[in-house]
Amino acid sequence: MSRKLPTTDGGDELLARLGSLTAQARERAEFQRSQVELAIALQRGMLPDELPSAPGFDVAVQYAPACHGLNVGGDWYDAFTLPDGRIGLSIGDVQGHNIEAAAFMGQVRVVLRALASVAGDPGELLERTNDLILSIGSDLFATCTFMRLDPATGMLEGARAGHIPCVWASADGKSGVIEDDGGPPLGIEPGTRYPVTRHRLTTGGVIVLLTDGVVEGPSMPVDEGLDQVVRLAGVAAVAGLSAGSLASAAIKGAERVGHEDDAAVLVVRHGPPTLRLR
Repeated sequence: MSRKLPTTDGGDELLARLGSLTAQARERAEFQRSQVELAIALQRGMLPDELPSAPGFDVAVQYAPACHGLNVGGDWYDAFTLPDGRIGLSIGDVQGHNIEAAAFMGQVRVVLRALASVAGDPGELLERTNDLILSIGSDLFATCTFMRLDPATGMLEGARAGHIPCVWASADGKSGVIEDDGGPPLGIEPGTRYPVTRHRLTTGGVIVLLTDGVVEGPSMPVDEGLDQVVRLAGVAAVAGLSAGSLASAAIKGAERVGHEDDAAVLVVRHGPPTLRLR
């Protein structure tokens, strides 16, 4: 027969203390979850709902939030039609993973849109954006790639600010990384110049803009991840995959390596796809 042990005053105090610590831990967990949900909602609300259409081109995007924790709030993508009929394409990543980063991301994206129609080329656009970011005195910085696509010729001109390079592929299966010098991230150094690189997107070819969450994870270094996307783009171009199918495949590859950051992919294909994957 069991006997009920008497509860001492010290035991009551210990139980009360444990209860208080448990309640505090629960409150902290609830607060962190609410912060994550708010950052995700803020970020998604600042990203475009629709992508522009250009005759003869297929444009698609895929985005996946961070797998866990507060690693959310910094990645963005954008695509819009400029007054002269060209298409502006941008993708980037803000330093930090919180509500402040999500809000700063929205500011940078809006600035790029506002200046894209008046800047002479993508290099000048990044230069002016960099100067504006520095003028507001923010402690944050952002990496970014901006490209302008001329649908009439398939010509792409772009500039890169400390961001992951873009991947290209042609209809014959050749693929690689667009080599350029680039420049430092936006918001780091005043008076920075960003070199412009030009690349012609031929019929059946694709261009892939992406963030580092797609190519980097605990089990995969950046170079290896980029090689994976290069191979994927080459296969997709030969098979005639749609831009959406290629973007989805790239995101799934990021999920398999356990990406810990946001992941965004923006794909442009020259010519209508011959195959779409579900």
